[in-house]
Amino acid sequence: MHFRINLKAGSDQIGFEENAGLVKFFHDKKSLEKVFKNFLASLDKSVNRLQVQKFLNEKNDELTVFPADENPSALFLKKIKSGDDFNQDFFRNYFAGFVPSLKKSGLKSVHVVIPVYSDFKKFFDSESYFLQTLIEGVLLGNYKYEIKTDNEKVGEIDFIFHYSNTNLLKTVIERSKRIIESVYFTRDLVNEPAITLTPMELAARAKKELSRQGVKVQILDKKSLERNKMNAILAVGGASDKPPCMIVAHYKPTGKPKKKVALVGKGVTYDSGGLSIKPTAGMLEMKADMAGGAVVLGIIRSASLLKIPVEIIGVVPAVENMLGGNSFKPGDVIKAYSGKTIEVKDTDAEGRLILADALHYASNQKPDEIIDFATLTGACAVALGLFTAGLFTHNDRLADQLAESGYKTFERIWRLPFWKDFDQLIKSDIADVSNLGPRWGGAITAGKFLEHFVDKKIPWAHLDIAGPSIKHESANYTKNYDTGFGVRLIIDYLLKVS
Repeated sequence: MHFRINLKAGSDQIGFEENAGLVKFFHDKKSLEKVFKNFLASLDKSVNRLQVQKFLNEKNDELTVFPADENPSALFLKKIKSGDDFNQDFFRNYFAGFVPSLKKSGLKSVHVVIPVYSDFKKFFDSESYFLQTLIEGVLLGNYKYEIKTDNEKVGEIDFIFHYSNTNLLKTVIERSKRIIESVYFTRDLVNEPAITLTPMELAARAKKELSRQGVKVQILDKKSLERNKMNAILAVGGASDKPPCMIVAHYKPTGKPKKKVALVGKGVTYDSGGLSIKPTAGMLEMKADMAGGAVVLGIIRSASLLKIPVEIIGVVPAVENMLGGNSFKPGDVIKAYSGKTIEVKDTDAEGRLILADALHYASNQKPDEIIDFATLTGACAVALGLFTAGLFTHNDRLADQLAESGYKTFERIWRLPFWKDFDQLIKSDIADVSNLGPRWGGAITAGKFLEHFVDKKIPWAHLDIAGPSIKHESANYTKNYDTGFGVRLIIDYLLKVS
């Protein structure tokens, strides 16, 4: 973290204590000059004429002012331009960039004057979510992951939000903290190097963290996997001296659940490619190949804190895909947990193998629906870019509701074709299915492979998060560290369906 941040709901009165900052937004409209000057007069702060003119110039949309008075303070002024530049991520993204910029400011507190909701109503589905995007921005901007021996001392800063509906604001602050703390948990797991976050260590972290929230966590170790004939997981994890396992986390709300949902996440804590070894450049981000599993754990943590009335079964197969005398090989045929046989054509298409056993396990729990998350294919990132996840499903209701939540949270997803025509591309001459199709449509054929291991009676959606789970430049809160993509999206979905 950059700071120890205290979030507070302030009163209508703004008092400038020593070393305080104030964030104020202005609309880019004809009355801007009058509104701006009235605001400065109300604060009894002097700003020189050149600074005023600079801010009022239509080319400029931001100004930081350090008024010359006895009380050291700062004004952070931001214009909100009308038109296509504004979207539902504006405030979240702004504050995510703002918080790290305070590192050397010396400020002890920041007052934020929240704009009037009615001016932005068309962009947000509720007043509470409008407020939530501001709080999320502050918290997401405060995230930091480093393993250094000379870390700077973490300072403390108060963020005091001023809004007309104080009671609603207090509720939103508490809800946002519970969601983003779970995003932090997910991001910490994804960003941690594989040398320390092994499969069994991932399981231990899951059990330690989720048990605190009253979630029952079961760990199927290597012997349990062997006993259950989960041969796909065992094959992928066979060459590593770090044994594979499967994490099963079960959250049951108090009272009768509105729905029972299974969440399945790929947990490859490191992927060398196996015998189909990756080039060095392709291995650099492979500590993050367990992002899908981390997302599942983060969602369950958040759901339990928010007491969402949905029963959730989280299934995370955890392995290292390494090279050794016990490596599975191209040309092998594996009999999966479901009993279906898989021809291995590429050991670097390993994520779908471990998910095959996990999805069959999830199907056996008879949930109302299954959603899986996996950094499954580079092909999906090629097709959709780094900030969009691919969505694969036959269920229109599930597709529409997930896409709606993705648009709202700005963890955006896009539905790709999933027609039966693609089935023939993963046919095998010697087994029930091949783990690799041709070059074209690689994200789709990977999803088609998974479909073989899901009960056809259960609505199911597959999210390929290979692009947006890894750090990328699209937003201030995704630039420096792997992102935790999917937690906010699915929490919104679960709140909606409950």
